[in-house]
Amino acid sequence: MVLVFSLLLLLTSGVLIGLVLLHKGRGGGLSDMFGGGVSTGLGGSSVAERNLDRITVGIGVVWLLCIFALGLLLKAGA
Repeated sequence: MVLVFSLLLLLTSGVLIGLVLLHKGRGGGLSDMFGGGVSTGLGGSSVAERNLDRITVGIGVVWLLCIFALGLLLKAGA
């Protein structure tokens, strides 16, 4: 069971990295905190961007559940 969750964790980690890199930048990052960037509205998101957000959140939840499951399995085995 640990092997299954470990493989699922590796798979979801790679997919999550790819999905995060596919997102379009929405601001200046840290420079916005100090007044260096111009903020843009988030209302103009397309359907593809919203779907990408939903998929990213879903994969993130699966990733988090794998972390918890592995923690419980390894704690029970120790």
